[in-house]
Formats: sequence, structure tokens, C-alpha cells
Amino acid sequence: MFESANLDHRVGKSAYRREEPKLREALLDAQYDVQRNGGFAVLILVAGVQGAGRGAAVNLLNEWMDPRHVRTRAFGAPTQDERERPALWRYWLALPPRGTVGVFFGAWHEAPIMRRVRGESSDDGFAHEIAQISRLEQMLGDEGVLLLKYWFHVSKKEQKKRLKKEGEKLEAPYGKFVSVGEAFLRRTSTREAPWTVIPGSDARYRDLAFGRHLLASIRERLARKPAPARIPRPARALQPPDALNVIRALELDQAMSRAEYRDELDKWQARLAALSRRRKFGKLAVVGVFEGNDAAGKGGAIRRLTSALDARRYDTISIAAPSEEERAQPYLWRFWRRLPRLGRFAFFDRSWYGRVLVERVEGFAASADWMRAYTEINDFEQALSRHGIVLVKYWLAISPQEQLRRFRAREKVSFKRFKITPEDWRNRKKWRAYEEAVCDMVERTSTSIAPWTLVEANNKHYARIKVLRTVCKAIEAQL
Repeated sequence: MFESANLDHRVGKSAYRREEPKLREALLDAQYDVQRNGGFAVLILVAGVQGAGRGAAVNLLNEWMDPRHVRTRAFGAPTQDERERPALWRYWLALPPRGTVGVFFGAWHEAPIMRRVRGESSDDGFAHEIAQISRLEQMLGDEGVLLLKYWFHVSKKEQKKRLKKEGEKLEAPYGKFVSVGEAFLRRTSTREAPWTVIPGSDARYRDLAFGRHLLASIRERLARKPAPARIPRPARALQPPDALNVIRALELDQAMSRAEYRDELDKWQARLAALSRRRKFGKLAVVGVFEGNDAAGKGGAIRRLTSALDARRYDTISIAAPSEEERAQPYLWRFWRRLPRLGRFAFFDRSWYGRVLVERVEGFAASADWMRAYTEINDFEQALSRHGIVLVKYWLAISPQEQLRRFRAREKVSFKRFKITPEDWRNRKKWRAYEEAVCDMVERTSTSIAPWTLVEANNKHYARIKVLRTVCKAIEAQL
């Protein structure tokens, strides 16, 4: 794979002086066209052999392009803040928005390669990391990111000469690093995001090869014809007609008296408070996902949780329509950025499931987008679980009759009028479509590491206690 890169590719000074200004101008024009297009981001991953000129190439790119619209990020050892989140968290936060160029130096590829070189990962562990990276890159491509991956390479002899000249120490044995790197490149090079090997023995050849490939890739993407305007169509259920409707199978009217509720509330809130103060809890985090019918009591259930906790240790995150900043990023970006540190709670009132619920039903997302979202969500939740995050997911279900009663009650109470909007009444007319979407959601995203808890919520007291009880038991199981 690196045979050609080990050859002595060279460009003369006069040829470089002639070609460099033209390439620089063309790259700047392409960058501005990306900005004007605004439909995709360019993300450049830079990797390769030590001493191959990676840093010089990135510096030159920032010199050639308008640095105001280039986000360059070099990833070293994780900070304390980064160690307290899943491994991919810091990369998600650094993603460039649409219309801009991002350069990642030492991104998600570096740690798996170095762990393998040092003998810290097994064959299975290495394969698992490669599969996770491949899914991430596939998702970025599906979200419209132009992902360009460059491996800068020099021979062992050239590397030794350069490191001696610069007075640098060798970070990894050349042969082992190249062997692992080649295996990694072969297994993560895809049609949508192939690796491009850049020979680095001659700086002038390296810079022109890098710049020309980058320019051609951006121009090819800009030349693509935009997809035809999407006409929203009613979403169809993914389950067969005779499949069990998990929502209709619920007994929504569960008995619990006010006196019993008060006793149970004190009991489970005290238990949650005690769990949050345990020393071992500092190695965990809790993410609560609350979905449900309009007026099902999500906010009330969340408040019964937070009233048992120190206000400095939780965040309540209400999800509405995405902002302009959020629309410029891949769908899951706005949820990755809100993940809690270890020892803390985050409660999402509506969540990443909006793509397979409201966006599906209302036609805000194309069928291909919401259908692939099931896999992307499962991967996301697996990453959270692997990091020690306790993930609890609730669907609060009420009957159409109970919802109507609550809607009318809200309209009559002045300080509750903000809870009822014309959109709530409009959503009510699509009850069947939402019910089908919920059944598909539960079927495809209720996993062993992140199961859904279906809450019978016609009785608010019963629903709140069920939520409290399952949160406590989930934390206890993890501890």
C-alpha cells in the first residue's frame, strides 16, 4: 500500500514556483464556493508516519486558505473534561458546520493505531474500534460531510534522517507502526471516505499533491447536482400488520391513592438522593430520556427526580426545533454536546428520538434519514453505555380521552395556558401515525443496554413513582 509513497517523488523549485500560486488561488476560490453553497462541510483528517510533514502540510493549508473559515484542531491526550465523556465526544464538539472547512490532526484514528502498536488492544478490540470508526464515518457521509482522509508517508531511512535533524525521539517503531497503519487503512478505506496516501519525501511534491487532491475533491462535490426537492409523504409503519402494538397492550389506568403516592414519593426520592451521594457514583453519569404523548406528564416526572437532587449536579434539557447553529451540524451533534460529566445527571425532555417520531410523522426528514437514524441512535447509546453512563428511557403513554381532558383543563387554568398550543391540537389529529412510529421506535431501539420503559401515565401519581423506581434500580444495578 505504501510502495509508491516510498519512491523518491520530486518537484523542482521552478515548477513549484509556477504551480503553487495557481493552486493557492484555486483552493481559495473553492473554499469560498463551499461557503456560498452552504450545503456541506469539508472535514480533513491528517494522519501518517512521524516525520512525514503532516504539521507542515496543515500549516500550509491554513496559509493557502482563508483561516477565518478553517477550523483546525490538533487532538493530544484527552483532558480531564474529555475523559469524563465518551471517547468520541471531543470530536463531535469540534465538527465544522456546513459551509466551512475543518482539519483534524490526530483524530479518532490515532488512538486505536497506537494502542495496537503498543500491544494494548487485542485482535477483537482492534476490530471493534475499526467497526465503530467505520460507522461514525458512514454517518458523517450520510449527513452530507465531505470526509477527506490523508496519510502522509516516508520511508524508514527518510524518517530516521529527519528525526535526527530535528532532534526528535521516535514515538513508535517504524515497522510495527507501518504494519498496523496499513491494516487500519485497508479496513477503514471505503468508497465514500477512502484514504489517500501522500508521499512526503519531498516537501514540494507533498504540498502540491495534497493541495491538488483536496481541490479536486471539493470541486467534484460542488459539481454534484442537488437532490430534487423532497415531497413529504405519510410515513408507513415498519412492523407487519399483525405485530403486537406495545402501546395498546398497556393497561393505562393504574391505581394509586394520594396517600400511597406521598409515601412512595418520600421513599424513592430519599433513595435517589442517597445513591447520588455515594462515592462510587462519581464514576457514573445518568442520562434520562423522556418521550411521550403531549400532556402525558414528562415535565412533572422530571421535576420529581430533580427535587431529590442537588441542583448543582443535574441539567434539564428541553428539546425544541433545532436552531440555525444546530441545523448546520449532523443531527446528533446537539445531543452529544449536552452529555453530562461523570457524577452528574442530564434529563432530556424530548430527545434524539425526535427524528423517528415528529420528523418522521410530519415529513421533516426524508424516509432514508429517519430509517437510518435507528442504527445511528443505537450506536450513540452504545457509546454512552460503554463509558459508564446509565441510560434510562421512558415513553409516557396516556389514552386519547385522558389527553383531551388534560388539554381542556390546561386551557381553563391561566398559569397553565403556556402548556397547550395549536400544535398540540394538530398533533392529536395524527394520533395513529404517532402510535405506529412509537411502536417502530421501541421495536428497533429497545436494547439490552438501553431498554425502553413504557409508563402507564393516565394516573400521574403512578407514572411518577414508576419513573423514580426504575431510575434508582438502574443506578443500583450499575453500582
